[in-house]
Amino acid sequence: MTEKSPLTEKSPQMHSGGRYDVAVVGAGIVGLAVAREISRRRPDLTVLVIDKESEVARHQTGHNSGVIHSGIYYAPGSLKARLCVEGSRLLYEYCDAHGIPYERCGKLIVALHERELPGLDELEARGRANGVTGLRRVTADEIREIEPEARGIAALHSADTGIVDYGEVSRALERELRSAGVDFALGHEVAAVSRIGDQTVIETYSGPLRASRAVLCAGLWSDRLAASAGAPTDPRILPFRGAYLHVAPGQAPVVRGMVYPVPDPALPFLGVHVTKHIDGSVSLGPSAMLVAAREGYAPFTVRPRDVAATLTWPGTWKMARRFWRTGIAELRMAASRRRFLSACAAYVPAVASVRLAPDSSSGVRAQAVGRDGALVDDFVISETPGAFHVRNAPSPAATSSLALASELVDRMRLDEVAGGGC
Repeated sequence: MTEKSPLTEKSPQMHSGGRYDVAVVGAGIVGLAVAREISRRRPDLTVLVIDKESEVARHQTGHNSGVIHSGIYYAPGSLKARLCVEGSRLLYEYCDAHGIPYERCGKLIVALHERELPGLDELEARGRANGVTGLRRVTADEIREIEPEARGIAALHSADTGIVDYGEVSRALERELRSAGVDFALGHEVAAVSRIGDQTVIETYSGPLRASRAVLCAGLWSDRLAASAGAPTDPRILPFRGAYLHVAPGQAPVVRGMVYPVPDPALPFLGVHVTKHIDGSVSLGPSAMLVAAREGYAPFTVRPRDVAATLTWPGTWKMARRFWRTGIAELRMAASRRRFLSACAAYVPAVASVRLAPDSSSGVRAQAVGRDGALVDDFVISETPGAFHVRNAPSPAATSSLALASELVDRMRLDEVAGGGC
């Protein structure tokens, strides 16, 4: 998928000559949660977690805003709605059990104008339909009571929205899995997946690995690996870079928790927001700009294969025709810190006068886009012979990870796996 990677010192001595009952491709939080769920349900199975990086949580899991979402935004009845609400509960319980710091600091979704009130109404209705706890509508005066530096004409307050370090959660999952006897093949870049007889063959640049079943939680590369296994090419992953600015340390706090705008209902992005993190720092963002590399953490990174995959996908052009104004706005914000600050200062005016840290940070969101140009707005799980594929798992996948893992393993029919390796 990128450079060929040698085995690392963390790679295991392969069980049974590299043959396993279940192989999980992807050591982000979703892949780790899936491996945990399999191991908990069937401790007799041999399980392997494979990732091209030398450490867990190197991509989307380690480059997000660390928010534990409550489930407000998602269409009732969708996987995102159900699994986010359940996943946040399970995540808080996991953090309690493993001593992982978190804070239920709450979130405000602020309407600045009368025209945004219908959107706020819709979010409130969705939150209540989804069973979100701690949700209430607040007035302009109540906004200032909750967040003294925030301004708006009305808001939704989600008291149970929290913050955590998802990298730390992932490392706890890794420790738990290793203690349970799960093997890790870190530094194994997967090139393709196929089914030969009763085995799923995972082709890596270091040689093939085999399993009775495979689960692919490959994030930015999920579409390519699914297609190699015989799945449809629709939807395709398009990489959207999200940039964050950071408030320089040593200043008076501008937020107690999180302050978000009312999002554009046509987009799966939540707009630039002001977020406190578990270490006490504050970030502004993220933006959402289509970029030329699936690992485009730096703004001008270009990968020819990724560019070709984006430009040859019919959905890219259909999406661009629909959202070109949004794209121009994102380009302007990417080019100007002043515009970025102005977007956040609209609802947290104090942001306009803070000192910013010189360095920014970024993540790349794996967003599935259909052939028809639609940005896929729900989690997507599909199946090919001997393999299950998580085809779309952007935010709130980290929040939902433990519940999403349970959903996926429910579909795997683990009772049909004999155990003891292939």
